[in-house]
Amino acid sequence: MTETERILQLRQQLHEHNHRYYVLNKPVISDQEFDFLMHELQDLEARHPELYDANSPSVRVGSDITKEFRQVTHRYPMLSLANTYNEQDIEEWYNQVKRGLEGEDFEICCEMKYDGLSISLTYEQGRLVRAVTRGDGTHGDDVTTNVRRIPTIPLVLQPGLGYPDSFEIRGEILMPWQSFNRLNEEREDIGEQPFANPRNAASGTLKSQDSRVVAERGLDAYLYYLLGDQVHAEGHFEALETARSWGFKISEGMRKVKTLQEIYDFINYWDAERKNLPVATDGIVLKVNSTRQQRSLGMTAKSPRWAIAYKYKAERVCTKLLEVTYQVGRTGAITPVANMETVQLAGTKVRRATLNNEDFIRSFNLHEGDYVYVEKGGEIIPKIVGVDESRREPGAKPVQFITHCPECGAELRRIEGEAAHYCPNDTGCPPQIKGRIEHFIARRAMNIDSLGPETVDAFYERGLIENIADLYTLTAPQLNYEGNREKSARKAVEAIEASKQVPFERVVFALGIRMVGETTAKLLARHFKNIDALRHASVEQLMEVDGVGEIIAVNVVEYFRNEKNSQIIDRLISYGLQMSLSEAQQQSLGTELEGMSIVISGVFSHHSRDEYKLLIEQHGGKNIGSISAKTSFILAGDNMGPAKLQKAEKLGIRIVSEDEFLEMIGSNETEQGSGEQSSEPVPVPVESSSKGDAPIQLSLF
Repeated sequence: MTETERILQLRQQLHEHNHRYYVLNKPVISDQEFDFLMHELQDLEARHPELYDANSPSVRVGSDITKEFRQVTHRYPMLSLANTYNEQDIEEWYNQVKRGLEGEDFEICCEMKYDGLSISLTYEQGRLVRAVTRGDGTHGDDVTTNVRRIPTIPLVLQPGLGYPDSFEIRGEILMPWQSFNRLNEEREDIGEQPFANPRNAASGTLKSQDSRVVAERGLDAYLYYLLGDQVHAEGHFEALETARSWGFKISEGMRKVKTLQEIYDFINYWDAERKNLPVATDGIVLKVNSTRQQRSLGMTAKSPRWAIAYKYKAERVCTKLLEVTYQVGRTGAITPVANMETVQLAGTKVRRATLNNEDFIRSFNLHEGDYVYVEKGGEIIPKIVGVDESRREPGAKPVQFITHCPECGAELRRIEGEAAHYCPNDTGCPPQIKGRIEHFIARRAMNIDSLGPETVDAFYERGLIENIADLYTLTAPQLNYEGNREKSARKAVEAIEASKQVPFERVVFALGIRMVGETTAKLLARHFKNIDALRHASVEQLMEVDGVGEIIAVNVVEYFRNEKNSQIIDRLISYGLQMSLSEAQQQSLGTELEGMSIVISGVFSHHSRDEYKLLIEQHGGKNIGSISAKTSFILAGDNMGPAKLQKAEKLGIRIVSEDEFLEMIGSNETEQGSGEQSSEPVPVPVESSSKGDAPIQLSLF
């Protein structure tokens, strides 16, 4: 067997083993055997780059950085369903269906409503070619690279199963409870705000610029709608069962019924049983099963007459408050936490809930030992929503917010206009020190990805690092103190060295100045151009920067005024970090755009979006993110969002094409830049098909 034949054989085998493991839950080989086959495939593919295949099983563990998400027009609109919360509305809908079908018998397909991110998957010749988010229902983001990292979504279907040459299947991208809880524990460990619920976590993960994040976070997917010109099925239920036979993960929580009582039984059963599911759900979807009857019923202006969604009410429990403890975040923010008697809520055991801040505690008149009401609902992070004052013990004392840091003892501060209290000892409080270092090495900051929270904690405890500048004094022998980590130690030192090339604006963000996020850091870097100008700027000078208010300006001044921070900056300069904008960033190419505020939207051919932002600044213009009456014009590429276009037309904002813009600034370099390839799928009207009982060309939620 040639190496080419072996690559093809391994790919087919690994696709089948992935399906058995992730979808069927019936693996036939051990993890070790699977890893052996995967390593063999990766080695062979490395020797044969000419055989690259974006749908190879090896892409699930690979790396692919996505600079932009291009907009794609949905072939079939992705619409939403009307929601209902009671049986009366269901009965009214059921009777409307009966009247609309003029007494004809009909079946209802009941299925779980998963709480995730809607996705549209397109397959051609059995291979995944495109994955697009719902977006505004007409256009969505192309997230194919990231979706390929989700193991339950098949990249290549097994041959001979009878699927059409081309079809679309839609569903939900989800983050299972297990993955969600693990992720939030990791975020809390490094002082980052936990995700509010699995849906937000799944959405944030799917929009990550680095697909390795998707691979690491363990997303899942359930598919619930099959459509396409070549798809023929008598009913929705039957279409999904067919898709299941092709290898797609279809919910087991699906049933055909005929009567209202059967619908209520299904709803009541899953109201309790859904708490045992591995993923979040928030209701039930009811659809007339027959695709012929769906077309007969048609649609209203907003939603189909043949489908409705029933939403479960938020679950609430009452439990006893044991004590309030306090956490110190990376920026010194103090977060009070309610520690409660363990209680079962929405499928998980709950014993802690955030209390946000002192004002939140006072709003509930919270006392020690109170019985509190806790909800999750759509928000998986438990939250206190009330107090049962009738059960309060006589003599119970109100909860008093602490006055000193629980970690270092420093007296807390509360800045006027802010809700949170802060520990001001930012250079001597251990959680803040370690949190700053973890923030500094993060991917979006200095990108020292060979280090992590555990190694930072270990280095800090061993006395190797006490601040971010100490990272640049680390040596491989220090990191390999146990004698068995030579390769990882060398890799870490190389990553630290490579971080010296990170652009100035990301260095400013990496410093961890309170309330200075990525956008503000970029504004400061572009305005002051180098660290010396920034560190000596006054509050008034800082407030001259658009988007920088007094509170941020005060934080910046206080950061640089701190002697320890000043010493750290001096050390970073001596180690060779980028402490000024590059020549290209500082270079002025003209004043054609001076005084203009410009919005960039769409996908471009000649330059990337980042390159156009730089060109705007080099010609005296200013980049802004949203359209307003102050917008000078919109630099519009292909697939500009319809909402932006509508707002621009309403405000009379000029639309400037890519070529017009380049001519405006006198550029003839239209073939330079990284470029972005646009996709122009042809929209297909929503209409009834004449081919038998093919499903109506419509996608929901």
